[in-house]
This record gives sequence, C-alpha cells and structure tokens, in this order.
Amino acid sequence: MNTSFFGDMLQTIADRGRALLDRTRERRSTSEQQSASFVELCEQLLSGRGEASGVALAREILTRYGELTSGPRIAFFEQLASRYGPDHARLEKTIEVWRSAPSDATAADEHSAAEPRRQALLRRHNLAPGGTVALVRMRENCSTR
Repeated sequence: MNTSFFGDMLQTIADRGRALLDRTRERRSTSEQQSASFVELCEQLLSGRGEASGVALAREILTRYGELTSGPRIAFFEQLASRYGPDHARLEKTIEVWRSAPSDATAADEHSAAEPRRQALLRRHNLAPGGTVALVRMRENCSTR
C-alpha cells in the first residue's frame, strides 16, 4: 500500500473540510477561554456532521493544541475529564433495562453506555492527518506532569 498516497488523500480531505467549515482561527488570551474554544470544537467533532468536516475539525483541534502552552493544555485536559465522561442518564437507563431483562444484548448496551465520550472524541482525532502521532504527543504531555 502506498502510504504517501493515503496520506495525501487524508490531507486533501482535511483541506477541503476546512474550506467547508470556513472558520476563522480566533486567538483567545486566557486558559479558560482557550479551553472553551476547544470544548466547542470538540462538541462539533462529536456531533459527527460529515467525514470531510470531521477531518478538518480534528486537524484544527490538534493544530490548536500544538500551539498551547502548559496552562491552557491543563485546562483542556480538565475539560476532557469533567465534561466528556459517560452519559449518566443513558447509563442508568441501560442498567435498568439489563436488570429487568439480562442478556448479552442488554449487557452490550450497558457497556456501550459506560464508555466515556472522551474515548470517542480521541478516536475521531485519528481522522486527521498525523492524528495518531499528535495523540501520542498529547499522551506524553500528560505523563510528564
């Protein structure tokens, strides 16, 4: 498989998605404001609009993350920890369903509901060209603290 071709194709998708989004890069001065803009972008990425816009959003988030200093990075990770856990209401509902009718299917639904939203978010970052490398670098930033 020609990885250069595949990389070029992902890059093209990201570029076209970025054009579709037609967003301006806004600079914010405080850690809280920067983390809030990340949260907005992350919510858009999880909304799952389209493949091209998803690639562009993932790329935008990773690009902005790479430009952050340690304070805003910590604020971003705090947001991931506090806002992107499992959907508690959905989890409670699936637990009740499993209790009333235990089966492999209801157990699978419960397992799915227990997954934190941040896992889905991080998986979508892999859509961006160089996403895996960027996520590994994010992980390095977390573990050096």
